[in-house]
Amino acid sequence: MFAFLFRRLLQGILVLIGVACTVFVLFNVLPGDPAALLAGQRSDVATRAAIAADLGLDQPLPTRLLGYLNDVSPLGLHPQDSAARARYGGFALLPVGQRALLLKRPYLRRSFQSNKDVLTLLLDYFPGTLWLAVAAMLLAATGGVALGVAAALRPQSWLDRLLVSVSVLGISVPSFVAAIAIAVTFGFYWSRYTGLSLTGQLFETDPFTGVRHLAWRNLLLPAVALGVRPLAIITQLTRSSMLDVLSQDYIRTARAKGLSRAATVGRHALRNALNPVVTAVSGWLASLMAGAFFIEYIFNWKGLGTVTLRAVESLDFPVVMGATLFVAALFVLINIAVDMLYALLDPRVKLG
Repeated sequence: MFAFLFRRLLQGILVLIGVACTVFVLFNVLPGDPAALLAGQRSDVATRAAIAADLGLDQPLPTRLLGYLNDVSPLGLHPQDSAARARYGGFALLPVGQRALLLKRPYLRRSFQSNKDVLTLLLDYFPGTLWLAVAAMLLAATGGVALGVAAALRPQSWLDRLLVSVSVLGISVPSFVAAIAIAVTFGFYWSRYTGLSLTGQLFETDPFTGVRHLAWRNLLLPAVALGVRPLAIITQLTRSSMLDVLSQDYIRTARAKGLSRAATVGRHALRNALNPVVTAVSGWLASLMAGAFFIEYIFNWKGLGTVTLRAVESLDFPVVMGATLFVAALFVLINIAVDMLYALLDPRVKLG
């Protein structure tokens, strides 16, 4: 297992290096002057030149790329002065001349707009996206497995045909279209009956008492809008997998020995049919975090999508680059966890 983890982590590091190089080159060839953006329209040439020198924009592109990789890496060569310690933190592992090999948290630069540390900014918004993705995935997993089992137990019935038709519709409709329809229907036209609103946050503050409390109702509509597509896909996967398992010889043997239908389905069929479903659920969790961007924008939900889209509108390149790396790292870590979970659920799979 340790050899598997080491190999997958090494592959993940190579993927992240490729992502970092791609986003850096892409955003550095786009038109625009970050120094002018930071200095303002009325700044003079000397001020812009000083800002460009501080950001390293006066250096060649390969030198800037190496500097960026050195910053975002947990291990990097940096000066040992007070300014570097305040910027990078961490602690020195090995002195190298006037520099030192630091073990630190990734430094994703600072926002052009707010001058905040990008990683700190992303971590402030990350819980909103995480809650939204987990809620959507729980809704999709529980609902999809239940509907898929119900359809598989009554093949070619009216219920099976209805669930298959609805799931095909759910797969076909884009998430942002479903989000707009759900928001307008349940958050506007029927809001007096549902008690839901178009916008809202997970935590709300009472204007009279100042007490901060959870507002679960604000999570419902974005989670449903985000979970429609994975719900339809998991329903189809569960149905197909259950139909395949129910036709196996050991299922007929269990029924012939007198085991009840509920026990046969619950103990044997469902457990073996969940392997592809678990893989889909785990993979969708990372995809939902990335796909929540437009859902957050529609519902004005405070998350990674909101801060990233605002950064795109204002040409805040460090935030956009940092968000891309952040999501890529989530994909790598979740994929490694999925492989290990799949091996634990299926004894035929070995971590070799």
